[in-house]
Parts: sequence; structure tokens; C-alpha cells
Amino acid sequence: MTEGNRFSMNEFVPEAETAPEETADAETWRDETDDGADALADALAGDDLVGRAGMPLQPGMPPVDSDEPIVAALREVHDPEIPVNIYDLGLIYDILRSEDGDVKIRMTLTAPGCPVAGELPEEVALTVSRVPGVGIVEVYLVWDPPWTPDCMTEAARMLLDYF
Repeated sequence: MTEGNRFSMNEFVPEAETAPEETADAETWRDETDDGADALADALAGDDLVGRAGMPLQPGMPPVDSDEPIVAALREVHDPEIPVNIYDLGLIYDILRSEDGDVKIRMTLTAPGCPVAGELPEEVALTVSRVPGVGIVEVYLVWDPPWTPDCMTEAARMLLDYF
């Protein structure tokens, strides 16, 4: 895991001081997910954690029960160089929700040298952590498979006049 930053609600905390051990975290996540997500949880262990935000859900607060509110939040995040939200742009590869409300997101960028590589994943984590029923959000940046314009939704293609 690369050293990064963690945003806990509105408080900035250096990642090196607060990150749980990667192996313990991966094991906990694996135990909390269904069998269909095991392969993805294993894949996350090799990816770089680049954004983290939120706090554990309060006791008695129900976790978010679908991806819809998370997707709605992701559609509020825009790549500053492209006038399309990151979800329709196809930058979000996977959304994993655990039973305790924590969310793990695998995302990519349009290019490895993207100038917002250090900012966008943190913005994603912070934005999704504000969704009611979401606890801690971790964002993993991946480069495989690489992003291509084929990843965009029809709506994004229309906005960008890309046919």
C-alpha cells in the first residue's frame, strides 16, 4: 500500500498513522462479503488504496441497501478536464458494499499521467462517505483493464459528441 492520506469526516489524518494493517483489513472484508465478491476482495489486496473517508456506522443505523445512492453520489463527481461525471465516463469499475455499511470502490483514470490522480480518488471517497448508510469508504486505483472511450455510457458519448 502506498502512503497516502485519509479523510475522516472533515478531519485530515495522515494515512501512515491510522491505516489498519492491510492483511487484517483484507481478511475482515473477505469474511463480510458473499462468495461472489471473494475474487474481487483478493484483487483489491494488490491494488493501491488511494482514498479513504468516513467513519463506522453508528449502532442501529441501517447500512445502504443498494448501489443506487452510491451511484448518484458518484455522478456528482466530475473530472475537471472532461465535462462528464466519473460514473458515466466509465472510471468506476466496481462498488462493493459490506454488511456494516463500508464501501470499497475500484476506479481508474483516463490516463496514468492524469493530473488529478492525487485528488480525484480522495474526492470520490469523501463524496460517497456522505451517503446515508455508508460507513468507511476506501477507493482503490487500478490500471488494468485500462480505460478506453468504450467504457463511457451512451449519455457520456452524447455529451462529448463521441460516436
